[in-house]
Amino acid sequence: MQKVTAAVIEEGGRVLIARRKAADRFGGLWEFPGGKLEPGEAPEAGLRREILEELGVETRIGGFLGAFPYDSSRLSIELLAYRASIERGELRPVDHDEIVWARPVDLPGYEFTEPDRPLVALLAAEAAS
Repeated sequence: MQKVTAAVIEEGGRVLIARRKAADRFGGLWEFPGGKLEPGEAPEAGLRREILEELGVETRIGGFLGAFPYDSSRLSIELLAYRASIERGELRPVDHDEIVWARPVDLPGYEFTEPDRPLVALLAAEAAS
């Protein structure tokens, strides 16, 4: 099972979500930015690298939110989710066609990739309590 990271980038009570380009796997669906770890790479370091590559910003990686396994006939991953904040830079989507700052309670209204859905449920439940 491949390890993949996801950042819940928070600012002003909202979280950053990104829509995958139409030609990509899961094209047109929303996700939390992040990506695959390189061999031997620590999850936090890999997540910082991926966010810099995908969005052009440097981030501070915060608390671990959880590990979310996803297994289908086409994909087998463990999504490692962390809270994060932007330290420097200006957001510019490279791998996505749109980015949005959304309130956690509104996340279930977006169509997310299957691997991200348990994280959406966690964040929406936290916001509702």
